[in-house]
Amino acid sequence: MGSMSMLTTDVAVVGAGPAGLYAAIEAAKAGAKTTIINEYVEPGGQLTKQIHKFFGSKEHAAGVRGIDISAKLLGSIDELKVEKRMGTLVWSIFHSNILAIAHNGKSEMLRANKIILATGASENAFAFPGWTLPGVMGAGAAQTLINLQRILPGNRVLMVGAGNVGLIVAFQLLQAGSEVVAVVDALPYISGYCVHSAKIARAGIPILTSHTVKKAYGEISVEGVMVVKVDNQCKPIPKSEQDMKVDTICIAVGLTPLVELAWLANCRFTWVASLGGYVPLYDDKMETTVKGIYVAGDAAGIEEASTAMEEGSIAAISAVESLGLMTQQRAYALRAEAYERLRSFRIGPFGKLRDQGKQFIWRERQKYAERI
Repeated sequence: MGSMSMLTTDVAVVGAGPAGLYAAIEAAKAGAKTTIINEYVEPGGQLTKQIHKFFGSKEHAAGVRGIDISAKLLGSIDELKVEKRMGTLVWSIFHSNILAIAHNGKSEMLRANKIILATGASENAFAFPGWTLPGVMGAGAAQTLINLQRILPGNRVLMVGAGNVGLIVAFQLLQAGSEVVAVVDALPYISGYCVHSAKIARAGIPILTSHTVKKAYGEISVEGVMVVKVDNQCKPIPKSEQDMKVDTICIAVGLTPLVELAWLANCRFTWVASLGGYVPLYDDKMETTVKGIYVAGDAAGIEEASTAMEEGSIAAISAVESLGLMTQQRAYALRAEAYERLRSFRIGPFGKLRDQGKQFIWRERQKYAERI
């Protein structure tokens, strides 16, 4: 490590999705020397794949497409002279304030006074007989193919999962020219927002709740799929199978926070099912149990892009406050405003469930602080 060059910054943001971009903008606005690092060459994260218009409030970019939100945020990043390190992998954290980064085969060390982890999430897998056949893919992979690479992943598609991701990507596949045969979900209800499921229903695509995949089949790639109805214990109901001729099966069965760097930094964790699994303990300033390391967005628990943006701002406000670049009174007021916007966004049943998950994390973080 001693032979590598040592770079320095005030605030290092890992991840250039909605949470990371908002965090970098907020930190730079306060006067902090800010560096944003992204594994992929193109910044923007999930926003670059979201061709649909956001809905909700004006503060959350209602009526604006994700790709346009991304372009606007990147413009702000450039105006504020944020140092961008795209196509750069963060492969470890040392001493809680040094990031090990690699770009084009060269490794360097970046010492940051404050670190904000906005590393996003990964798609969950779903195993069934035939799931390794070509033609079975994550919904995010299908979205990347159609919206970024302009490649149609298949002609006849089954979407597994009736959450927001499954519903949105199913509609975008339809727009791209695929025939979406059905959307199936093992839950007895549609967990995605009505605004998305209504579009699917109007397009004539059946949404089969209490259904799951029994098996996929094909010689060298997917040629069809057998779906089956399930009971309230998610057990297949005999003689309820349906055979569907498809060449593509998209999996949208949830996300898991990408928190390896927080593990490496020795942050304390807790399990919150409604937020996607293991997440770092953090307080209402988004600071983890390791001083100077903050989390935001899906790395702090799976939610929406709008909540990720707010959490990115909160983490950055807290970081610059700790650096002495913002008064406590100003930081408190800005955080209060952000949390009020978050409360208005989390008005739906699942939003409330996730908000309860966040409250649980704060309580566990406080218990940990009291123990030490």
